[in-house]
Amino acid sequence: MTNISENFNDQYAPVKAILIYQSQLNVKDEYGYEADRNAQVYVESYDISKQGKPINAHPLSLTEMVSLSKLFQSTEELKSLYLKPKSLLPANILYLDAQTEGYAVWYTPPMETELFFIQDLGIPSGKAHIPAMVWKASKNSLNIYALKGKGKPTANSSLYHAPFFNIYENGNVCMGTVNIAIDRYTRLEDFINLWQLYFFNSYFSHTIGSHQGAKSDLVLLWQQQVASGKTFPSDQLNKHRNLTLQSIIK
Repeated sequence: MTNISENFNDQYAPVKAILIYQSQLNVKDEYGYEADRNAQVYVESYDISKQGKPINAHPLSLTEMVSLSKLFQSTEELKSLYLKPKSLLPANILYLDAQTEGYAVWYTPPMETELFFIQDLGIPSGKAHIPAMVWKASKNSLNIYALKGKGKPTANSSLYHAPFFNIYENGNVCMGTVNIAIDRYTRLEDFINLWQLYFFNSYFSHTIGSHQGAKSDLVLLWQQQVASGKTFPSDQLNKHRNLTLQSIIK
């Protein structure tokens, strides 16, 4: 009998070797690698001869980088669904950068939603009308802005300060102790829903620095909004200086 078991085994042969050079710095991490992310890196590629020896040393080419990227993306352990839509792009998406550390920009029209306030503010938690909003979020940070009107914004639409507590003057939201559970498997639709849940289900508690977010006192504004049930008064919005939708996409 002839032993043909080898025919059923995967055969692997070396075809490429990658060598990474990094500028020498004094600071190293616990594993001995350079800790400074700004260190200069040079990547060299080698072909492997039939004898299994590295030959033809050359800088890693764009074609090789693309092939390597496709190889990594096809690996189950490294596969990423981050910001990948489940179907067609949602209609409220304004911009999408679906890279590993990418972000999404979307808008929400004026609406009535449940808002929560800590007791010390003297504002009863409850439903209130809010203005149209632009959201910009990555895996671990959120910026929000207000809009005037009801329609979908364009690249030149002016942005206004979001009239809420817990927001820095630049629009960044202080999430406090919220446990943000967004990873490389979070699809676009879930990403949007999670960030809106994180924001609206958190308790508003304080202004940050001297930033007020609206033309009148925020406490009085939201006391009136919760009590009256009226549409949000757009004349209370403060315009961001020279900030448009286009300027936050970068």
